[in-house]
Amino acid sequence: MFNIERWQEIFQAIAKNKLRTFLTGVSVASGIFILVILLGAGRGIQNGIQNQFAKDATNKIEIYPGITQKEFKGLGIGRETQFKNRDYEIVTQKFENFIDNRSKLYSVWSGNIVYGKETGTYRIEGVNPNYQFIENASVIAGRFINLSDIEHFEKVAVIGKKVSTDLFKDTKSGIGKNINVSGTIYKVVGVFTDPGGEREESRVFIPVTTAQRAYSAGEDIRSMAFTMPKRDNFDQALAESENFSKQLDKILKERHDIAPDDESALNIQNSLEQAQKIYQLTDIIQAFFWFVGILTIIAGVVGVGNIMLIVVKERTKEIGIRKALGATPYSIIAMILHEAVFITLISGFIGLIFGLLLWAGIGPFIESDFFSHPEVDFNIALTTVILLTVAGAFAGFIPAYKAAKIRPIVALRDE
Repeated sequence: MFNIERWQEIFQAIAKNKLRTFLTGVSVASGIFILVILLGAGRGIQNGIQNQFAKDATNKIEIYPGITQKEFKGLGIGRETQFKNRDYEIVTQKFENFIDNRSKLYSVWSGNIVYGKETGTYRIEGVNPNYQFIENASVIAGRFINLSDIEHFEKVAVIGKKVSTDLFKDTKSGIGKNINVSGTIYKVVGVFTDPGGEREESRVFIPVTTAQRAYSAGEDIRSMAFTMPKRDNFDQALAESENFSKQLDKILKERHDIAPDDESALNIQNSLEQAQKIYQLTDIIQAFFWFVGILTIIAGVVGVGNIMLIVVKERTKEIGIRKALGATPYSIIAMILHEAVFITLISGFIGLIFGLLLWAGIGPFIESDFFSHPEVDFNIALTTVILLTVAGAFAGFIPAYKAAKIRPIVALRDE
């Protein structure tokens, strides 16, 4: 039950030792404050990384040619793998029921583009219509590449927002205008935006068949990109994408006479495998932050225990008198524990509130590619404070138990 006399004693003890109580409270509050800051930072890193993966289809698989590093079937090392249209056709036919979106690509990293007096160098990518969904690009004006463009080798271009503002000063007036791309005239039919920002929006998409003809590539393609159907279960999606990657690797190595164990001849990028590695890294970072924060809290709890030991030492004679007058061991323990819990609880809440206020104030202004929306789950933070209070009670129990064991005659002789 609520005992006003006990609370008066607690406040009197705190008032008598203001500096000592303040420093103890600071150590506890700083522990919770640091933990909240670390948890918020960990969540910010996690959100930033998830946003990066969300910029492209999360189950995206891309394959690029490489250079052989092992001899095979009498063929030497140093051979450059060259994909053909037939490679793409075989893969799409074989896995028709297992892939969602697909596109072959013919890319030119530095294409010169001219419109009137404006000129710039941008990445040119010959793609299929589905590439819009593989890249998670959004058309904000006009349209994207379509099947008719592919079949009729149309000289049309879909330009990124950055390209549009560079050449036309806005994102819409370029629709229907002609631009010179590496010596060939293309009609702008669309403008796209990409979550990846200006780097991704500094690209120009043209029909892949047109790109092959314009750059005299014949049947050559530079890479292929696919997405797998999305699954609710991450492990299932990862297993399916890994299986597809292995089969894709096997088929193309057989077609191009590449040793099965030659890891340099083909480069397969599986976004789910990359996501798994990154998520494992963020989990490690979060665990490290918890470890550091909890150690800081423990340091504060130890401080509470030390303060209670000092309190018991200073009040030894008082405790002896109480026991001589009939105070029970329970009442002595309760007296010491109440003070320890009160200091720990109040200090913990102060640290929690300051930490949450800090993230609420500066969190919205901290944005980068791999850090976004730092926040702390209030329930987790509150649970931490409660656990801290319990720990404070345990820290105060040892001094309290020691006080309860003091013999009145010994206590009254204490100086």
